[in-house]
Amino acid sequence: MSLLPILVVIVIVVFVCLSCIKIVPQAETMVVERLGSYLTTWSNGLHVKIPFIDHIRAHISLKEQVADFPPQPVITKDNVTMSIDSVIFYKVMDPRLYCYGVENPIMAIENLTATTLRNIIGDMDLDTTLVSRDTINAQMRSILDEATDAWGIKVNRVEVKNITPPRQIQEAMEKQMKAEREKREAVLLAEGQKQSAITIAEGNKQAQILAAEARKQTVILAAEAEKERQILDAEGEAQAIRNVQMANADGIRMVREAGADSAVLTLKSFEALKEVARGQSTKLIIPSDMQGLAGVAAALKEVVTDVPASKEEEQGKA
Repeated sequence: MSLLPILVVIVIVVFVCLSCIKIVPQAETMVVERLGSYLTTWSNGLHVKIPFIDHIRAHISLKEQVADFPPQPVITKDNVTMSIDSVIFYKVMDPRLYCYGVENPIMAIENLTATTLRNIIGDMDLDTTLVSRDTINAQMRSILDEATDAWGIKVNRVEVKNITPPRQIQEAMEKQMKAEREKREAVLLAEGQKQSAITIAEGNKQAQILAAEARKQTVILAAEAEKERQILDAEGEAQAIRNVQMANADGIRMVREAGADSAVLTLKSFEALKEVARGQSTKLIIPSDMQGLAGVAAALKEVVTDVPASKEEEQGKA
């Protein structure tokens, strides 16, 4: 008896047994059918199926997935046609519903997204659409998440990528934006010139104030200096008077201490009268205590005699 058929059978049995052993990776599932009907959903781990009876219907990932849909034409409330493309972030929550709920889940989501966009944008005008991305995203996510529950899908996030208005509107928007930029530039320039003028005026005002303060300080210092000079002059004159008075007092004291008699005092009086007569004054003060008219005549004679002599001396010097 030949061993070849037996070996062939053994190989076939081993192959069939190995094919019935399945290992499901992490974050993945397998939907298993038995005789064409749903049997179970395998999670990650080792599983064995019955050959020729059990069948793996779908291999489904439980990771969050991204579906990027092409631009869809939509019409705004004010009859402006624009193109909007969006991206969907979704995750399979129920593999059984995902497998049996809809024939092609991704295509179904794409068509549902286009319809939802048209409904939302149809209630907005162009200007509102351009500034309402967050509102559009939130409404789409809410509507799509509710609609895809029956397919075992959860929509986590919806993002509108691009909103493209017609070319004519784009050019008008660009012109408007350019005008706005020029307006802001003119406003900023005017504001800068205004601030510059204010700064210059404040600087001039401050300079004038400082100059006035300097002139004021100069006047004050000059007045104080003049005051100090007058005080010093007055003090000098007072000191000179005090010195003269002290000198006179010292002279009188020295005369008295020297025991000068009346003849000496009379002689001193004559000398003083002689000095007075040399001046230009026309009046002479005669001491009242001169002894007799003879003394007065002799004194006058001496004075008259000395005055011409002094004038002759002055002419000779000249």
